[in-house]
Amino acid sequence: MSEHESNESSLVEHLIELRARLVRALIGLGVVLLGLMPFSRQIYTMIAEPLISQLPNGQTMIATNPAGAFFAPLKLTFFVAVFIAVPWLLFQLWSFVAPGLYAREKRLAVPLLASSVLLFYLGCAFAYFLVLPAVFHFLTTFRPEVIAITPDATAYL
Repeated sequence: MSEHESNESSLVEHLIELRARLVRALIGLGVVLLGLMPFSRQIYTMIAEPLISQLPNGQTMIATNPAGAFFAPLKLTFFVAVFIAVPWLLFQLWSFVAPGLYAREKRLAVPLLASSVLLFYLGCAFAYFLVLPAVFHFLTTFRPEVIAITPDATAYL
């Protein structure tokens, strides 16, 4: 066996490393999800605030199926857990990919990855604090008076 072949990892070694990174990523996501589960109702209330604040007095969200009121906060909590765990998930991805990159490629990728994560979170904050309230205000203001706005809790997601 040549020196070149001994320095390269086999396909099985890559698959084992990939599995280990995926397991670590899922464990991290699970830890965040378990930490957020007790607060699922509060999380849904906080995320629904841009719409709730624009509804006419006395109107609330509804659940159009029996399990909707139960599953909507749980699904949202999962998405919030993914949102919070993105840095950990990207770190696991980076840890898997980085050994195969040249030093020059690593120097270019690190700032790109960091700025992408930062810009993603800034974009989400911009949408939540500025765009959603403006959109919901527009939608609730320019409606016929004979139409009652009763948004579905699951459809809001």
